[in-house]
Amino acid sequence: MIKKILNAILAIFIIIQFIRPKKNIASGPFPNSINQNHAIPEDVQAILTRSCYDCHSNNTHYPWYNNIQPVAWLLAHDINEGKKHFNFDEFNTYSISRRQRKLAELIDEIKMDEMPMGIYTVLHRNAVLSKAEKQKLINWADNVKNAIR
Repeated sequence: MIKKILNAILAIFIIIQFIRPKKNIASGPFPNSINQNHAIPEDVQAILTRSCYDCHSNNTHYPWYNNIQPVAWLLAHDINEGKKHFNFDEFNTYSISRRQRKLAELIDEIKMDEMPMGIYTVLHRNAVLSKAEKQKLINWADNVKNAIR
């Protein structure tokens, strides 16, 4: 009986390897990207690329373990949720009030150490933000938020 159960689990595991979610990979330029209307200093851009864009842009850099199901499904879900909350590549499609609100949320999330998410930084140690990097992001986002009219 146990052998049949294990064989069934193995068969299911093999079958699900062929059911893959669509990857979040797009080629730019992105006409609605935040950097089309707002300057992003090089150091801030480097932080955003390293710590934010995998989940909050139209282009994710996937790790090797994304090739294993059901991991890819979980990553796809997290990426879709992240883009739903804030997408740097679609920022200019937001209304003015939504842009300001999203930047205020970004500031709050960074201040409360909720972004980048802990589960992400466990696997991506280079995405952990230093105090100085957090302050750079907060200052930049606050300046952009205040410039939006």
